[in-house]
Amino acid sequence: MYDFITIGSATQDVFIQSDAASIVTVLQTSKKSEFMSFPYGAKTEIADFSKNLGGGAVNTATNFANLGCKTSTIIKLGNDELNNIIKLKLAKSGIDIMNIIDSAKYLTGFSIILVSFQGDRTVLAHRGANAHVSEKEVNFEALKNSRWVYVSPLSGESNKILDLVAKFCQDNKINLAINAGTTALKKGAKYFSKILQTAQIVVMNKEEATLVTKIQVRPDTKEIKYSKEKIHPDILEMLKALRTGTEAIVVITDGKNGVYCYDGKNTYICPVFPAEVVSTLGAGDAFSSTFCATIDKFKGDIKKALLYASVNSASVCGHFGAQEGFLKFEEIEEKLKQSPDFKVTVI
Repeated sequence: MYDFITIGSATQDVFIQSDAASIVTVLQTSKKSEFMSFPYGAKTEIADFSKNLGGGAVNTATNFANLGCKTSTIIKLGNDELNNIIKLKLAKSGIDIMNIIDSAKYLTGFSIILVSFQGDRTVLAHRGANAHVSEKEVNFEALKNSRWVYVSPLSGESNKILDLVAKFCQDNKINLAINAGTTALKKGAKYFSKILQTAQIVVMNKEEATLVTKIQVRPDTKEIKYSKEKIHPDILEMLKALRTGTEAIVVITDGKNGVYCYDGKNTYICPVFPAEVVSTLGAGDAFSSTFCATIDKFKGDIKKALLYASVNSASVCGHFGAQEGFLKFEEIEEKLKQSPDFKVTVI
């Protein structure tokens, strides 16, 4: 019996950091957008460069295993040298690789991550085999042998298995956690409704939540200062719109502004745990998987799950790689003991 099976992507991540990147902010009455830009047509020097394995399913499976959970993963790898490299690394991390799908047609996914001087990043992604997972390739018997199924972002044709996985989990009383990707989210709440109604845990960042709900977070104006609110009314509306399942816990992450959570009764606000930010890539995967593992280990304790997830996510931000910096439960607890003022607000 597995504790968690992850479903999603596997990639080779190439990190490129350049101090020449500019952050351009565009303000409109209805929204605020930020862009990373480079001089057009110029040759730009890079400050740092590295290669790591990544992808939502790989990152979360590695974190689950590091937290002591019995873990497997369903990913699709290409017909290339990365196939064995990823399998060996996962096996070394204690992850069961028996449910990995091999492709003879496609290459393994590949991403170039542009990291700004602020630590935030823009990802250029080639989905490769990740975008071609079909129903017949998924080992549903393995899912039946797991207490939790964690669905990370899927791309392309792979999104067709979302409803199938949701229904299977519902029919077989398997706990479902979802952190979907933009391909599915752009289709809106109606397309995404089945999995929202079925999942016990739903995690999205603010931008993803906007795609599903079509709710924009309005900026301050001369007349109204939303920043004075404990929680922005648009964020609260998003949380309630996403919670269509009667037992669901909905989480929206908002970068440096922290995290918001809603369980149908209470709203929880958790700040960012203090850390030196080297790269934010993988922070979301670390947060969501730690949140799920803590909910499972501590019998649904949301406050504890938010605290633990924030600490582990901050630790990943302090490293140049999506799987670097993962902490064990004991290490997270020690960091929290050293920061007694770091708390969750419940409203």
